[in-house]
Amino acid sequence: MSSRKKDPGLIVVISSPSGTGKTSICRELLEKHHDFTFSVSATTRPPRKNEKNGVDYYFLTDEEFSRLLKKNEFAEWAGVFGFRYGTLKSEIVRALKDDRVLLCDVDVQGGMSIKKRYKDAVSIFIIPPSLTELKRRLFKRRTESPRQKKLRLDTALKELEYWKRYDYVVLNDNLKVAVNEVDMIIAAGRMKSDRLNSGRYWSGAQVKLLGLRGT
Repeated sequence: MSSRKKDPGLIVVISSPSGTGKTSICRELLEKHHDFTFSVSATTRPPRKNEKNGVDYYFLTDEEFSRLLKKNEFAEWAGVFGFRYGTLKSEIVRALKDDRVLLCDVDVQGGMSIKKRYKDAVSIFIIPPSLTELKRRLFKRRTESPRQKKLRLDTALKELEYWKRYDYVVLNDNLKVAVNEVDMIIAAGRMKSDRLNSGRYWSGAQVKLLGLRGT
């Protein structure tokens, strides 16, 4: 257990091709840590069965999305398969203010945009164990047409090309192992010296030791 009073907030970008398990990793981390929170994206896509507004997504009309876009309310946004998705700046501001880890489950376009805007964000790319396994996970939906399957595979292969542009790469061959590796990356990111330069994170004795101003 950390001896600090608290740990600083952190933006964590997690990206991967569809079906590689980034959402499952995020869910495991949220169950494990009370100070982690999930970035709820806004989308123009209609809700699927059992999806809740404000929990899974902020479901917006095209007009509402365009209005927020014009007001520069998005940290990033992109069009995907005919719909628009975006991360609201308010989600990021709220998490950092409360010293929470904000898990941003976004595609590579969104990941690159967040990294460009927020230089201190930690980016993690999740890869599948093989191309064969990637195809198996992508094509497990039997209702998709051959054209839809090809589109999904082409998109996944293009996204894989971005792995070198992320800070860290984690192999998801075993979910428990992958979750632990992502967890360690986040812990290390929160312990960087330039994030811990405020007395609010330390006890009185440590504030004096480090020459910081207490809060």
